[in-house]
Order: sequence, then C-alpha cells, then structure tokens
Amino acid sequence: MKLMSLFNLIFVIILGLTVGVDYFVFSSFFQASAKTQVLEQANLMMQTSMSMRRYTTEQIQPIVESLDPGDHHFYPQRVPAYAATENFNYLRQQYPEYAYREATLNPTNPRDRATDWEADIINAFRDDRSRKEFSMVRPSATGQSLVLATPIVVLAPCLDCHDTAARAPASIIRQYGGANGFGWKLNDVVGAQIVTVPMAFPKRLASEALRSSMLSLLVVAALTLVVLNVMLSLFVVKPVYRLAARADEISRGDLEIPELPVTGHNEISVLAAAFNRMHRSLKSALKMLDQGRQ
Repeated sequence: MKLMSLFNLIFVIILGLTVGVDYFVFSSFFQASAKTQVLEQANLMMQTSMSMRRYTTEQIQPIVESLDPGDHHFYPQRVPAYAATENFNYLRQQYPEYAYREATLNPTNPRDRATDWEADIINAFRDDRSRKEFSMVRPSATGQSLVLATPIVVLAPCLDCHDTAARAPASIIRQYGGANGFGWKLNDVVGAQIVTVPMAFPKRLASEALRSSMLSLLVVAALTLVVLNVMLSLFVVKPVYRLAARADEISRGDLEIPELPVTGHNEISVLAAAFNRMHRSLKSALKMLDQGRQ
C-alpha cells in the first residue's frame, strides 16, 4: 500500500470514529434539549391553569355570589377547575394536540372522571404524599406526548361542596345529583391536574438540527481530509519519495546524482542530511577502493 493511501485510510478511520462519537453526543444533546423545551411548555400551561383558577376564585366567585345570594342556580363558571378546563378547551380548538384536565377519582361532573392511566397517576400521588410532580412520556394520536401532573389536594373550601350531599349547595344537587363527588376528606389527594404537550414538533426540530450539524461536520471533515492530503503530499510524501528514488538510483550504481536539498530541522530534513552523508561516504569509500586497486 502506498504511503498516501495508508495515511488516507488512517485519517478516514479516525474521522469516521469522530463523526460517530459526535453523532451520539449531538443526538443525546438535541433530544434532551427537545424534552426540556416540552417540559417548559408543560410547566407554563400548568402555571396558566393555576392563574385561571386564582382569577376565578378571587374575581368571578364574588360576582356570582353577589348576583345570586340565595344560590338558586348553579353556575359552573364559578368553579375554578371548570374555568381552567374551559379555558384550555378554547385553546384546543386551534391546538388539538394540547390537553389539560383536572381528573378526579370521584368527581361531581362526570366529564372529570379519571381514565385508567390518569387514575394511575393519582394513585402514585396518594401512595407518596411527598411527591409534588409526576411526568412521563406516553403515545398519542399525533405521536409521543409529555404528560405533566400535579396533585389535587382537598383544602377546607373544597368541603363546602364535596363533604356530604346533605351539606352541599342545593344548586349542585339539582345540577349533578347527590351520588357523586362527595365524601372527600381534608388533605386527601382526590385527583390531579394533568397537562399533555406533544413532542412531535420539538423532536422534529431536534432531528433537523442534528442533520444540519452532522452535515456541517462531514463537510468540515472532508475539507480537513483534502487539506491534510495536500500538506502531507508537499511536506512528507514527496520528500520521502525523493529519498526513495535516490536510494534506488544509488543501489543501481549511479553515484553522481546530486545531493538532496536540506531545509529546516524536522525529521525529514535530518533524514535527508543523513542520506547525503551516507551518499558522500559511499562515494569516498568506492574512490579509495579504486585507488587501492591501481
């Protein structure tokens, strides 16, 4: 194998390993970045829902109570959970892949009843009361989605409507009946606020960024290989080739060839100088041998 071919083989192997390692590192980085971005979106949605709940409690409920002090009619808009859910239902009209639910094991409103996988999340909070957040990735109709959940803990105001059917406001009983949504206990975990955010778009951006980065890396690697070939050809391969050619000529008995030029102090220059000394020594030895014969 020629020297340049050997160098190229070594460089290609090294660059190939480098590109492979970079692909693994970049892929992990971009995927982690995509998940972080989705998690930030989920946290923003969660905080938005909490703001909507607070707005309903502090501003909507007092107005409704003042308009209907006798509680003759049930207005679901005064319920914080209902207001937050309805707010995100409007969002879903444009972004159907996003979702927000306040799922409970024993809801007053049947639409809030937890599904099987939502019940698993709620039970995880019930089993570990110190847990304040739960996240997981699960399949959806549009691909993988990130699920972020926080527990719904019964506070004292909740018992005004959810203690027993006998103590509940008459308007709630008229609206939903007295069979569901009661028997809650103070400080119990009865449900979870669950936000679902799609991962398809951030993952697609991560994949595009990865492809762009790897393409740039391959272009740089190819240019590096070309530059290395030129530099090696000028400063290594050609000087070595000249040495090999002169050595071949001397081995064939041609001692009148000119000496090799010596420039610099690198290994190639040292080798050329040593070759010139060997050449002169060989010429002197052969000349002395010829004189001795005469």
